[in-house]
Amino acid sequence: MIRVVVVDDEALVRSGFQMILNASDGIEVVATAEGTQATDVVRRERPDVVLLDIRMPDVDGLTVPRQIQTLPAAPHVAMLTTFDTDEYILTALRSGASGFLLKDTEPEQLAQLVHTLAAGGVVMSPKASRALLRSHPGAGAPQDADVARVGQLSDRERDVLVLVAEGLSNADIGTRIHLSAGTVKDHVSSILTKLRVTSRVQAALLAERAGLLSHNQDDDAARDNGR
Repeated sequence: MIRVVVVDDEALVRSGFQMILNASDGIEVVATAEGTQATDVVRRERPDVVLLDIRMPDVDGLTVPRQIQTLPAAPHVAMLTTFDTDEYILTALRSGASGFLLKDTEPEQLAQLVHTLAAGGVVMSPKASRALLRSHPGAGAPQDADVARVGQLSDRERDVLVLVAEGLSNADIGTRIHLSAGTVKDHVSSILTKLRVTSRVQAALLAERAGLLSHNQDDDAARDNGR
């Protein structure tokens, strides 16, 4: 059972997420909280996943991921956002968040994203990713130094990076390309080091900026047309 804590300043959002997730197989919302209570509730409940509002009036949502990351057996954190004016999203990801999702995510997708997050995958839906790149034009323009670092990856590491960007866990990546989860973990560690990033989400964003995801989609389309 995946234990989840939902942190949001709006009671309606908290209750809505709790109702949706508790109705999903294998997920239990063990607590909800407002921003000022977040770290204490997470410390007490020891959840696997925290869904955290990035904008709350009573606390800086960017400090909470940092606080949570210092806890023993720190959970995976995904930021909740409406993407209206979330200029802080990149900072949140650098603060230890494992991903982000939109508050209007479809209920069936929400449960799937929580499962992915709990398994160590990247929670970054295509809709949210496009919104991020639109709201941060600089993030969508490849920089020479970043692209050069992607070029340092081996062919196998590039394959793994693309699957990381698709949100797959290490186990799912291993199944897809016939490697053990331990070998995939080693590849991911090497990728983060070579790209000079600290999280799978940052690596995924860099993969998209470098054009790896569009190339992968083109390859998939070509294979489909050849059938």
